[in-house]
Amino acid sequence: MPDDRQPKLIAHADWSTKPNKRWGTIALRSGPSYRIERPTPVGDVTTFIERLKDLADGGQIAAGFDFPIGIPLAYANLAGVTDFLDFLKGLGRKGWEEFFEISETPDEINVHRPFYPKRPGSTAHIHLVNGLGVGTMDDLLRKCERAYNGRKAACALFWTLGGNQVGRAAISGWCDVLIPAILNADISPAIWPFQGNLIDLLDSQNCIFVETYPAEACLHLGCEPPGRGWSKRKQADRMIVGIRLLNWAVARGVTLSDSLVSLIEDGFGPSKNGEDPFDSVLGIMSMLEVILGHRSDGAPKDQSIIKIEGWIFGQNPIFRDVKAFNTRLVVKK
Repeated sequence: MPDDRQPKLIAHADWSTKPNKRWGTIALRSGPSYRIERPTPVGDVTTFIERLKDLADGGQIAAGFDFPIGIPLAYANLAGVTDFLDFLKGLGRKGWEEFFEISETPDEINVHRPFYPKRPGSTAHIHLVNGLGVGTMDDLLRKCERAYNGRKAACALFWTLGGNQVGRAAISGWCDVLIPAILNADISPAIWPFQGNLIDLLDSQNCIFVETYPAEACLHLGCEPPGRGWSKRKQADRMIVGIRLLNWAVARGVTLSDSLVSLIEDGFGPSKNGEDPFDSVLGIMSMLEVILGHRSDGAPKDQSIIKIEGWIFGQNPIFRDVKAFNTRLVVKK
């Protein structure tokens, strides 16, 4: 991708409802490529985008977040939604006041209050399926979340229990970042792919938001996803995968700060919570794969995806790695 179509600052945030598990990584244009800095805590979510703008000093920003941006088509049809961004702007208004209130009991689940359950104990997927009037949990997956050759399915947007759930992160991300930014005229981000393809947005917008997914990012960087021979919660496994990340940077001409190199070589520290800054780095490298032109943004032209469901940045329906990384890395025990 030509240099004049590359943002001055790229940022990626690994998101969580817990502040200590939100980590952000930035990459700044440095000559013909980028320099990635060591990840840091996101901090105050209400000022996160403004701080990125200050770092970009008036330059273009592309920010990625690993929470869902979009809703499943089956749910949209039930709710009468034809445009996700219009739907997003209306949440909290008449008829949608309870949308972000997580249902405590199965009888509370409905189209206007779809998130469930609030806490563990006698909860089941069938409660959500019946409450929303769909056939199976698969109906509550967006197309980009479904399993395909190389990656298992993600968790459904509206399920809010368990280690791999994304519902609570979506609530936090939409309420704390996405909606305030959209309604703020000083930020007014363009949300990919809803508001255009990547090239057009890079040509015309000063702030672009995209959705990422760490398991998908692993594939973009030539690694097997977590759970296939390795765990991102283990320092030793992160150290081995880190070798691929360092090699990726060399192959792509991307500079890493000395402190980031040290962090990668150390496997992001001994704590299992090292997975959070690790995911943040995976995400920004995956974004750079696309922005530097080594990978398509992947968004299909299906109008239901472009207007309602959204897409994971860089995801292709079938795994196709770039020539320089045509052998995926599997951590051997």
